[in-house]
Amino acid sequence: VQLQASGGGLVQAGGSLRLSCAASGRTFSAYAMGWFRQAPGKERAFVAAISWSGTMTYYADSVKGRFTIPRDNAKITVYLQMDSLKPEDTAVYYCASRRRGMARAVDEADYWGQGTLVTVSS
Repeated sequence: VQLQASGGGLVQAGGSLRLSCAASGRTFSAYAMGWFRQAPGKERAFVAAISWSGTMTYYADSVKGRFTIPRDNAKITVYLQMDSLKPEDTAVYYCASRRRGMARAVDEADYWGQGTLVTVSS
């Protein structure tokens, strides 16, 4: 599976942004998908994940209630809808996939996208 993330940019605090991750490969629907982020000077951290069926989701406490992770298997794309953005959400966001179960840690992901930068100004 190859992943291509897009949608990053500059947004003011309180604003919204939607990231997209387009996947290649006919087995996309068999993979759980997720988003991670890496802020300057920090390690890559889990943000959100969704099961292959889309029936289960999991969020980091820091984004719960503000971010959602819908997926469209027909478009082989997963999204990260980010609302009520805060300056501390500034980071490079990476999409990831895992063949078995949702990846909630960096070492659990099987494939990675290239990352897209999100900057939230105060």
